[in-house]
Amino acid sequence: MFFFPLRDDNDTLSRPVITWIIFGICIAAFMWQIGLGPAERDMILAYGMIPARIFGYVSMPEELLLLPGWMTLISSMFMHGGFMHLAGNMLYLWIFADNVEDSTGPWRFILLYSISGFVAAFSHALMEPSSTTPMIGASGAIAGVLGAYLMLHPRANVKCIVGIFIFFRFINVPAFLVLSGWFALQFIGLSANDGPVAYMAHIGGFIAGVALVPFLKRRDVKLFDTPHSRPFEISQEYRPRHIPQIPPR
Repeated sequence: MFFFPLRDDNDTLSRPVITWIIFGICIAAFMWQIGLGPAERDMILAYGMIPARIFGYVSMPEELLLLPGWMTLISSMFMHGGFMHLAGNMLYLWIFADNVEDSTGPWRFILLYSISGFVAAFSHALMEPSSTTPMIGASGAIAGVLGAYLMLHPRANVKCIVGIFIFFRFINVPAFLVLSGWFALQFIGLSANDGPVAYMAHIGGFIAGVALVPFLKRRDVKLFDTPHSRPFEISQEYRPRHIPQIPPR
């Protein structure tokens, strides 16, 4: 069985320019990565967030000291470990970030995204301070966007595809179920120690987004607001041109 969201029905009132820029930077960074060939590994070590480096437990070779350790908390947000890693993150960014940016404005959205990513990376580092494995990906910052969206538009509908074997269908699911379910899965993965996924980063980023959005949203924006759904319209093709008058009896 598989389940993942495709889009929401929540319209925006402004263009999500910063979301588009982040989207473009992540794709450009990934294209740069795969173009490096064998040197990609060294660049991941140089720009990825290594907990042991953050806390001074390990020294890096001089040729990999391209950034101060603390800056890798930021640079790691724009790198990805593979196409599916990138595609999954960009899907969630595409669905949910435009509404959050619309509610905060572009500059405050940059703060929310950056701080959430910083908190996410640092949460992972605190969880495994002696780890020498680099962490990369926008998942933590995007988790902050998901947390902010949950606070802003929990009642928005999210169109999801659900599949069982070869059968699938599209359903509308309230955002609070999609996002709270996603958040719960991070705790399940963390407790199961399931593979190389940095679940603590997802949890930290999500909580940061929830905590930040009340302070970073515009004053005219309410928390737990109704979505800006498209109004129902009759298309011109099917709009009746004349409604006959029924004479009174």
